[in-house]
Amino acid sequence: MDKKKGIKRHETLYPLSHHHHDALFLALKLRRAGTEKSQLSVDELKNEVNQFWEPGGQQHFREEEEILLPAYAEYESIDQPEIKEMLLEHVMVRSLVRKIQQADTGLEPIMRELGELLEAHVRKEERIIFPMVEKALPEQVLVELEPHWHR
Repeated sequence: MDKKKGIKRHETLYPLSHHHHDALFLALKLRRAGTEKSQLSVDELKNEVNQFWEPGGQQHFREEEEILLPAYAEYESIDQPEIKEMLLEHVMVRSLVRKIQQADTGLEPIMRELGELLEAHVRKEERIIFPMVEKALPEQVLVELEPHWHR
């Protein structure tokens, strides 16, 4: 029997990947906002965005920006399109979350946009960025980073 295998991740990055898993569930719900497939009201989705973002989502981005990427930069150049895209996407996600938090109407298109962006962003980090990090960082450095990830 052939079993489908997921992405193999260094165990010290599991907390970050777990956050990504949660983000993908939220992204699915957001992509369905205002459609017949949505099981949540706009207010319920807005609440889920807030629960995801405050403080966990924000903290996750900070950990990637302030801990993971600086460690990576010690071994490889961060002047790479994938890294630049990742950081720009962080800014875009922050902007869309802020719009959702501040608006009372017209949220469905913003939510769907955030859902699409969040899904693509997570998949890019899991499939491209994290493998780059795992390849560049020595085992001991990966182990030293692990205590810095929030759970």
